[in-house]
Amino acid sequence: MPTPLPENPDPAASTGSPPAAPDRIELIEARVVDLVIRLILLGLFAYLSLALIRPFLAITTWAVILAVALAPVHDWLTRLLQGHRRLAAMIVTLAALCVVIGPVAALTSNMVESVQSLVERANSGQLKLPPPPARLETLPLVGQQIHDFWTSARANLESVVLSYHRILAPIGAKMIALVSQLGLDLLKFVLSIVLAGLLLIPGPRLAGWGRRIAARIVAPRGEQFVDLATVTVRNVSRGVVGIALLQGILIGVVLQAAGVPSAGLLALIILFLCILQIGPALIVLPVLIWSWLTMTPAQALLLTVVLVPLTFMDNVLKPMLMGRGLSTPTLVIFMGVIGGTLSFGLIGLFLGPVVLAVFHDLVLTWLQHDPHHPVEKS
Repeated sequence: MPTPLPENPDPAASTGSPPAAPDRIELIEARVVDLVIRLILLGLFAYLSLALIRPFLAITTWAVILAVALAPVHDWLTRLLQGHRRLAAMIVTLAALCVVIGPVAALTSNMVESVQSLVERANSGQLKLPPPPARLETLPLVGQQIHDFWTSARANLESVVLSYHRILAPIGAKMIALVSQLGLDLLKFVLSIVLAGLLLIPGPRLAGWGRRIAARIVAPRGEQFVDLATVTVRNVSRGVVGIALLQGILIGVVLQAAGVPSAGLLALIILFLCILQIGPALIVLPVLIWSWLTMTPAQALLLTVVLVPLTFMDNVLKPMLMGRGLSTPTLVIFMGVIGGTLSFGLIGLFLGPVVLAVFHDLVLTWLQHDPHHPVEKS
């Protein structure tokens, strides 16, 4: 008995040709919908993950930056200790904590003693300003006005404070808020140092993961961008933070030796100003004016001769250290330091130059692929 044929045979099935146009459109639409659903779910998971790590994002970012900056020291110490990475990481972490906590503890103790002394003098009625310098009246334009105000405040400090309380009260409130924020930032920084010490132990493995992730995202030059970011962070650490520490310590020693009041506090302020790329001149210039008003001409001249080179030493050392080992122009790195600090605060000090260095390399790579106008790296 013969097998019956189908009533409406599909010619496409018999010939092996692709499905009809409506079927192909439906297949494409199904794939697009499936892709959109996957992207939405992936974006949802990424958003939830970012929301979960947001409280720790600043600490983690600082920890990664510190780990990258301290890795050469850790590697050198590991070789010195015959391969004991954990012991080397512990020593580096303790040293970093001492560098941060030591000056802050000394400054806090000094400030507490100063506040206690001021309170005791205020309660006993002995809180008075020192007499104005004898040379203050000789200053042009403003010398006489400052001298008169100083004399009035010395005679009756309480009435002067009360007359300016509307101006002084908001400033005091802002100073208290600033001190509280600095305390919180210091705690976060200490936690970042501890986390950086933990990251130093599996450092080479983490660096390998970072290169693999970057290669997947921006192949084939992802690994090169990771190396560029690493060198940039280390150069900024040496050229900005290292020079800031050097300037703060040297100027602080000079101020202490010259008998400048609150030399430790001034040195710490200079350190922050140098890290923020403002420079120590905002503190050094008033100190030099004070020295010429209160010291002998020979002492003031000696202090000026010593402090002026220390104030501008970063202009010489910074370009040398920040451009070493980098193909990125020093101007690009410096713009990243300034722009990053102004835009994102202290974390932008490292984020800015890294972003601009990678972007600079991307632009050069893009231009080099132009067959009509090839561009060589500077």
